[in-house]
Amino acid sequence: MSVTRCFSGSFTQQEALPPKAVAAAVAVLQGGRLHRYNVAPGEAGEVALLEAEFRDWQGCEYCLAVTSGGQALQIALRACGVTAGTPVLTNAFTLAPVPGAIAAVGGCTVLVEIDETLRLDLSDLEKKIAESGARFLLLSHMRGHLCDMERVMRICDAAGVTVIEDCAHSMGAHWNGHRSGNFGKVACFSTQTYKHLNSGEGGLLTTNDPKLASRATVLSGSYMLFDRHGAGPEAEAFAEARYEMPNCSARMDALRAAILRPQLAGLARNVDRWNKRYCRVEQGLRGHRQIALIHRPARESMVGSSFQFRLPTFAPEQCRAVLRAAALRGVELKWFGDSEPHGFTSSHSSWRYVSPQALPRTDGVLTTLFDMRLPLTFSEADCTLIATLIRDVVDEVGS
Repeated sequence: MSVTRCFSGSFTQQEALPPKAVAAAVAVLQGGRLHRYNVAPGEAGEVALLEAEFRDWQGCEYCLAVTSGGQALQIALRACGVTAGTPVLTNAFTLAPVPGAIAAVGGCTVLVEIDETLRLDLSDLEKKIAESGARFLLLSHMRGHLCDMERVMRICDAAGVTVIEDCAHSMGAHWNGHRSGNFGKVACFSTQTYKHLNSGEGGLLTTNDPKLASRATVLSGSYMLFDRHGAGPEAEAFAEARYEMPNCSARMDALRAAILRPQLAGLARNVDRWNKRYCRVEQGLRGHRQIALIHRPARESMVGSSFQFRLPTFAPEQCRAVLRAAALRGVELKWFGDSEPHGFTSSHSSWRYVSPQALPRTDGVLTTLFDMRLPLTFSEADCTLIATLIRDVVDEVGS
């Protein structure tokens, strides 16, 4: 096979942290006070300041910083009342930490079909609510594709279903002018390296419910130091939670908070930069007879930090050939149709901690679904080249 054009960039290389984040990290290291509650008299501390700033940015009442997005999910589920054996609805297409969080708190995962836009099939959601009796939905905004949130909330409110939003891929996105995370009872965000803020690992939980916020805070490992939080409820909200909730030791440390605060200040600019790169790839692939792009509704304001497309007419071996040919050209694609998990990519058939479920519509979508990161280290010209290389590969394999 002769390859004449290649891309030489890295799909896993993130931008350097901004100078203010580096300076803040150095200041924390020099001070030696890395634990969130190890603060000097009269000092708020980096974690409390981050919580207050993210609360104000998100436009909610309360915010809690924790060790990871997965821990935020687990804490949210437990704080909302999920216990051993509780059925919890979630997307059939998501990443493993989502059903993993349900399993970690003893819940029983009920998978809801997706449609060709990678969003929940809302008719199947209604069906699964009725069949399972589930009263919790862990809604994953997978790869930043937002459902019709007004309809989701009408369905869930009518059935008494509590909605927990997984916003790991949608921090900064909006549906019909409202921020992702401001629809359900509680929202969970990730600051893992490949998300929209980068602290290596980290998570944030937001809510407008003081009782839920107090339960989550004690679960995170506050001991009786909940008054040192920057965006928590008043002390009276902890009257019961401090006795009832176990300590899960999932506190964010000062170093991670210090490097996140300057990044939050620049997030709006980065959302615009991601979207320009996404649009370059989309423009480059649009109109190809074998490539199906994912529809983005007019009411959705996206954060295009990754890109998905389908090859609906390709057989599994052709999809594998696309992966190999793209790799030869320096383009790192992920494919959700493989029966075996690879790296961060897996499908419901390999989650053996979830009971097997028939999901024909989801399987039909995933069989030909490809996924690609768009780090900000790529230029817009890089994204145009990547789209050209993908077209070349699809032409080569599909001819």
